[in-house]
Amino acid sequence: MYEFLDGKFEELTPSYAVINCNGVGYMAEISVTTYSALKDKKEGRVFIHFAVREDAHVLYGFATKQERELFRQLITVSGIGTNTARMMLSSLSVEELVGAIINEDSAAVSKIKGIGTKTSQRIIVDLHDKLKKASFVEPDAINIVRQDNKIRQEALLALQTLGFNKVIIEKTLDKLLKEDNSLTVESLVREALRRM
Repeated sequence: MYEFLDGKFEELTPSYAVINCNGVGYMAEISVTTYSALKDKKEGRVFIHFAVREDAHVLYGFATKQERELFRQLITVSGIGTNTARMMLSSLSVEELVGAIINEDSAAVSKIKGIGTKTSQRIIVDLHDKLKKASFVEPDAINIVRQDNKIRQEALLALQTLGFNKVIIEKTLDKLLKEDNSLTVESLVREALRRM
């Protein structure tokens, strides 16, 4: 029914946006990923998914068509509702989430709040082939995520062997890879040791 809304952002929070379209304000639920893409803009285009429930009609807004398409794929999985899909897109970028599903990285998917091991495996089984065929994420982006995951995993094992706490290691590694995703395993371990 709705494809997109073009207008001025009257309100913009990490969970919703109010878009003024010629004097009519539309409230759309958004992910943190969309918020990050829009937060510095006064106006713009938001792609819409319209959900009709028994108790409400809800607009979900996305900064890109790719994010909206991934959202639509996620809600086809049994047990994944609109709020869970939005939480997933708030926890990982489109590239990271698609990369984790295509690379069958159940551990990365199950780290998302509210997603257990069984649900993450169901998501991978249901969406692996669909996302592999879909062209909304560049193959290079998936390869970067795959490479990051491999390097991160090796660094994690090395640091755990040295006796560091897994949660602290993961936070440190994620921060380092966000700053520079070209680090080798050795340089990642060295830099993590300096920061922990």
